[in-house]
Amino acid sequence: EVRLVESGGASVQVGGSVRLSCAVSGFPYSRYCLAWFRQGPGKEREGIAAIDSGGDTRILHSVRGRCTISQDTSKNTVFLQMNDLKPEDTRVYYCAANRRLYYLLPQYTYWGQGTRVSVSA
Repeated sequence: EVRLVESGGASVQVGGSVRLSCAVSGFPYSRYCLAWFRQGPGKEREGIAAIDSGGDTRILHSVRGRCTISQDTSKNTVFLQMNDLKPEDTRVYYCAANRRLYYLLPQYTYWGQGTRVSVSA
């Protein structure tokens, strides 16, 4: 069974930072894409960062410069570092995995339950 478990969500002030983690287990493919999506109330789920098994990354243009995705393959964990947080970053953040290289497209098969980030002034 494939499981993705996110952690690291927090309530932070404007300008602060968070580092989200996603532990992946049971994923049987050596070629894959891992991504972070986010969703707010009444909004579509938005892909913001992705990394593939070769280490190539994609970052949503609107968060470029504030957001970094990385992975620790020895721990089957993917990270999302977000800096200079703004109120509009308040969302639930989801981790996703697929053997196809979907990058920021939403057609992922496996999803975590999400972790909440709240940014206040």
